[in-house]
Amino acid sequence: MSLSPRFIAFILAFLISLITSSFLAFVEGVSKGMLFVVSIAAFISSFFLVLYTVDILVFREVNKMYRTIHKLKMRDFNLAPRKKLIQESNPLKTINDEIFVYVTKKQKEIDELKKLELFRREFLADVSHEFKTPIFAAQGFIHTLLDGAMDDEKVRERFLRKAANNLDSLDVLVKDLLVLSQMETGDIKMNMAAVDMRLMALNIFGRLENIAKSRNVTLKVKPDELTEVWVKADADRMEQVMLNLIENAIKYGNEGGKVTVQFSEGKKYMEVAVRDTGPGIPHEHLNRIFERFYRVDKSRSKDIGGTGLGLAIVKHILNAHDTKIAVMSKPDKGTTFSFKLEKAFTSAHSEQSEEDFVTQVNS
Repeated sequence: MSLSPRFIAFILAFLISLITSSFLAFVEGVSKGMLFVVSIAAFISSFFLVLYTVDILVFREVNKMYRTIHKLKMRDFNLAPRKKLIQESNPLKTINDEIFVYVTKKQKEIDELKKLELFRREFLADVSHEFKTPIFAAQGFIHTLLDGAMDDEKVRERFLRKAANNLDSLDVLVKDLLVLSQMETGDIKMNMAAVDMRLMALNIFGRLENIAKSRNVTLKVKPDELTEVWVKADADRMEQVMLNLIENAIKYGNEGGKVTVQFSEGKKYMEVAVRDTGPGIPHEHLNRIFERFYRVDKSRSKDIGGTGLGLAIVKHILNAHDTKIAVMSKPDKGTTFSFKLEKAFTSAHSEQSEEDFVTQVNS
């Protein structure tokens, strides 16, 4: 039933008129005509008084609330027109529910902003620390040379090389930050083309051969029957993804272990998985490894090197390819990073055999 102002006024006026007439009926000397006149007078006066109170005073305040909301351009409110609001069984409850929903949304936004603020502070602290380390190291070597060590030829060359290495690390860090910033703002566009992921994996194996040999790590591509794996991707960016994942698998895996790049073919997509046989990643770290500068083992990561931005860049590149990266890890059983890419249905074949390609890489 619609409790409009007129309906409420009518009911209350009728009740007031009935009560008034009932009391007057017990008064001696009151005729039926007088009762009728009093009833009509009580009904009319009560009707307009209640209508004024409900419609003018109550709904006027409700309309003020509406106007205030619209002035603030709060689009989060799903407000009904005034006529529809009046027809609600309880219009004040309706607007109260809308305000409650709005406040709940805003509270979630506030909580999210607090998280972002905390992340911003941590990010600034991490950036400062990452910049400070190579800058202070290079600064120390150069000042040592200026203070007199330059006269010793062996010391001069060794310190200059160390300073150069630290400045190179700083250059890599700046480039990674620039790439990550451009990825987040969408300034870098993906140039989609047919890419042979198997050939790319072999190429990266060749580039990382020395690192793998130094750790006695075996590199393998599976399955053997897939001689070509064509997908739609940006070749340069996808190479950056594969290089980062394979290099991490070699560096953070166990010595004498194995790194496998495995391809699984579906109807529309190819799944790419990079698996190692390392110590694994603790469960509490899995949700944070794609954050900028986040390191599972900070002391070991510093010894191995890297900017701490690799996985963050990988995540953004894959997001730009409309896919997501997944990670599975078990302690002492290794870690697997996997993602899917759309298959490229092409009849084109590489003019160069895998054997020739590997020979070219190793030469």
